[in-house]
Amino acid sequence: MLIGEYRHSIDTKKRIAVPAKMRKDLGDKAILTRGLDECLFLYPMSEWEKLVGRLSNLPMGTSSTRSFSRFMLSGAVEVELDQLGRILIPEYLRQYAHLKKQAVVVGVHPRIEIWDEPAWNEFKQKTESNADALAEKLGEIGAI
Repeated sequence: MLIGEYRHSIDTKKRIAVPAKMRKDLGDKAILTRGLDECLFLYPMSEWEKLVGRLSNLPMGTSSTRSFSRFMLSGAVEVELDQLGRILIPEYLRQYAHLKKQAVVVGVHPRIEIWDEPAWNEFKQKTESNADALAEKLGEIGAI
């Protein structure tokens, strides 16, 4: 299952290691794309195909659905894990996520998110301080 939080360095060749515990669920090939909140999303191929199917079924007449589909699909690239479980992050995606030397790899089943470490720390701090209010809202819609 794609869960957990791991800190990794981005090497000089712009690669990052996928945590060993996540590699089995990710597979040898995956899709890397722009994510929300200025992070990257890394999808197993099977989950990416499900997402593309849902996006394909959205009405094209709505500007927001066209924009979101473009956002997700135009930034996507197929990546392969090397023998050490590393993936290459293209320059345009590193720039989008402001990735420098230290990154955080976060399992958010059914995907992995890759964050710039300071951005992740800031997001996590805000979310942790607001967890009760978030739980309240999710409870109102029956999600928890």
